[in-house]
Amino acid sequence: MAKGISKKERILVVDDSPVTLEMIERNLKSQGYNVFTAAGTYQASDILESTPIDLVITDLKMPKIDGLDLVKHVRQNYKDTEVMMITGYATIEGAVQAIKSGAEEYLTKPFTDEELFSAVKRTLDKLRMRTIKSTKPELNPFIRYGLIGESLGMQTVYEAIAKVATSNANVLITGESGTGKELVARAIHYTSPRASAPFVPVNCGGIPESLLESELFGYVKGAFTGAFETRAGFFQTAEGGTIFLDEISETSMAMQVKLLRVLEDKEVCMVGDTRTTKLNVRILAATNKDLRTLVKKNKFREDLFFRVNVINISIPPLRERGDDIFLLVDNFTKKFAKDSGKKSVRFSDKALEVLKNYNWPGNARELENIIQRLVVMTDKNVIDVTDMPSLMRFSVAGKDDFKGTLAEVEYKYIQKVLASAGNNKTKAAAILGIDRKTLREKLKAGKREGSV
Repeated sequence: MAKGISKKERILVVDDSPVTLEMIERNLKSQGYNVFTAAGTYQASDILESTPIDLVITDLKMPKIDGLDLVKHVRQNYKDTEVMMITGYATIEGAVQAIKSGAEEYLTKPFTDEELFSAVKRTLDKLRMRTIKSTKPELNPFIRYGLIGESLGMQTVYEAIAKVATSNANVLITGESGTGKELVARAIHYTSPRASAPFVPVNCGGIPESLLESELFGYVKGAFTGAFETRAGFFQTAEGGTIFLDEISETSMAMQVKLLRVLEDKEVCMVGDTRTTKLNVRILAATNKDLRTLVKKNKFREDLFFRVNVINISIPPLRERGDDIFLLVDNFTKKFAKDSGKKSVRFSDKALEVLKNYNWPGNARELENIIQRLVVMTDKNVIDVTDMPSLMRFSVAGKDDFKGTLAEVEYKYIQKVLASAGNNKTKAAAILGIDRKTLREKLKAGKREGSV
């Protein structure tokens, strides 16, 4: 089973093509999902009536009753079920109609396995967020908006989410890597009047510069080599909802000019087209870098900074959140113990003390990764200090040991992690809870600052 996937997540695939049904069923089963198939809407309705389904993946064009009617049927009758649309007849109108009917994702055939898996994960994440939102707060007073914590810093974040959710103002979410910026963005969207419309996350740093414009704004058929059809971009897909521009600091100056025009005019022009289309989309952005510093260095446009930074929500790092770490440890331990089929796993008091005193440069993401590894690898019910990674046991510095800037401390820690991983950047990045690109950038930045 794929890491982090639970068998309770049931997916119904509906398509009149046996080949497509077999292919999607095989791929999703390889990821650990429970998969049901139907050759048409009537058969799908029977399955929905008899079996709890978390996600319906339906083809658009089918005989008698098409996929749009099935989407509407699911939305009207199954509030705990999400919907994805797939089609071999992609048009902008079709995508917009599918989204407006209630489909959370819209995939065009042919799609890669990774595109399918990513779309399924995003859709199920939305279902979890909606479930959390509908859960009575008193069931767990430490969980709000899907975020865990009761520290003063997190209380400030919760208050900000509640205030900005009712507005359409652009929001810039800042914080170190792994603090939960996308969770905050999702919380804003799913508690806003736009909650029933799409939430579209875009990792600006994860898309090659040459493709970013066409991915964001879409393109018309023949716009460039390989553009065999007209395809909507992320902004069009987010119509009526929210687009989340993560790692906005990674965009080039040329792309920043184009983003500025979209934010100012509320309209988008597809690559290869001369016409513009009006947008009704809320903009949320995030960065783990200081945009003001980048503006001073002429690496980020000042006018775009003011556009995205109408309201700022700053997420505190884990090391400043006090006893929140115990709440997170408890949540992650229960989650991964359940996924691993273990009845009860807990940390000893001394192990919890080590976790509390650790600096956590990778924040909650790093904590989650370490808890998962410890729970999966231990054969005991109690995880003790001796089970902890050696780097944590012997390198947890006291307050007097912190000499230098945060960047210098972070760089030194990264060097230690690299050494412990035998200079394997892939392993080091996994330990830190970041990707290889971010790791390379942090190493370069540390060298430029003269950290040794």
